[in-house]
Amino acid sequence: MRIALGAILFFLLAASASAASHVSFQVHLTASENDGEVFAQQVPSLTGKKVFVEKTAWISEREVRAFYPYRSPDGASYGALLLLDDHGRTVLDSLSLEHRGASLFIFVNGRVLTEMLIDKRVSDGTIYLASGLTEADVKSMAKDWKLLARKKKK
Repeated sequence: MRIALGAILFFLLAASASAASHVSFQVHLTASENDGEVFAQQVPSLTGKKVFVEKTAWISEREVRAFYPYRSPDGASYGALLLLDDHGRTVLDSLSLEHRGASLFIFVNGRVLTEMLIDKRVSDGTIYLASGLTEADVKSMAKDWKLLARKKKK
């Protein structure tokens, strides 16, 4: 009886924790078509090419500590600077060292936002999203993540 009660309590807490998130953010590494559908999935590429990514995200919304949104230069969308926590910073640093030359696919709320080529080490724990975010994306980010303050000029 105690085990059943404990299991029910565990699943209720897990369900409430996942329901608490308002934004979905995932960073996936490119994969090979030969990896099979257990490990890789095809995604719509922004360039129209046939692209496969690893099914498991390397970084998710749980590793984002804060963000700073802004209106993108195209005027039709928003961009953001994301600041990762210690775990996210370590994962991003490892990815940028071990997978140089590969691409990262950034998903926001279930859609491919951008593709980034890993060309150098990223050890500062920040991810820059130049454009493509909607106003609804920014509002949902504000519900989950701390807003970074703008630095005052001296």
